[in-house]
Amino acid sequence: MRFLGKEYDGTGAVVAIVDSGVNANDPRLAGARIEGWSLALSASGHASIGPDFTDQIGHGTDLAVAVHRIAPSATILAVKIMGERLRAPSELMGAGIETASLRGAHVITLSIGTPNMNKALRLRECCGQAMDRGSLVLAATHPNGDRIYPAELPETLAVASHRECPTDKFFYFDPKRFPRKVWPSLADKFLAYGGAPDPEAGGKTPFRGTGIATAWLAGHVACLRQALPDLTAPELIDRLKTRALLPMPELGYS
Repeated sequence: MRFLGKEYDGTGAVVAIVDSGVNANDPRLAGARIEGWSLALSASGHASIGPDFTDQIGHGTDLAVAVHRIAPSATILAVKIMGERLRAPSELMGAGIETASLRGAHVITLSIGTPNMNKALRLRECCGQAMDRGSLVLAATHPNGDRIYPAELPETLAVASHRECPTDKFFYFDPKRFPRKVWPSLADKFLAYGGAPDPEAGGKTPFRGTGIATAWLAGHVACLRQALPDLTAPELIDRLKTRALLPMPELGYS
């Protein structure tokens, strides 16, 4: 990523992907530094940690590929909370965010969420604590614009998708220009590319949408973190807003 006349590749940045795991042997991730673990709920309802973060379906791997394309030197932390069904309870979402921040992740991506406001309270606590530790949480929005958490929380950076966004650019819907009464689904959110994670190589994948867009933007954040290592998470968000393009009125969810 080019910033202030220099190229950055995410060196020194750690990006956690809280998803279905990562296939470290995927050729698209050649040269990537990948670590990780898995989380599962025990009989008592507590999250237990295991060493196997193998991706059973490929979703988390595609997210990792998107991050790696933008920030090839960033370390990827695979936090597996989902299996083949691509579903996880909010308790595991929160545990994934918490463990990633405790392991020093600078950027944390989450491609799923919950509409339950009661669950949102716990997720907000996890996201707030992560931000206090210096981690920036990027959360995918609902593909139809419905309210979903943690994307709707003020402690996260919410990302929507659009097929017209180029992979090296992104948009931001400033609520001062795009008020919620006019853009209820997009105000105060970023809009990024939601297509295949390796379009130039012609890679085929069934996964599209806000989760992929979140990963693309996470790669940009990793490079910005390398360029500006002393900024706090809120300050990085402000810098990201200044780098974003002004959205066109016809842009929306896809």
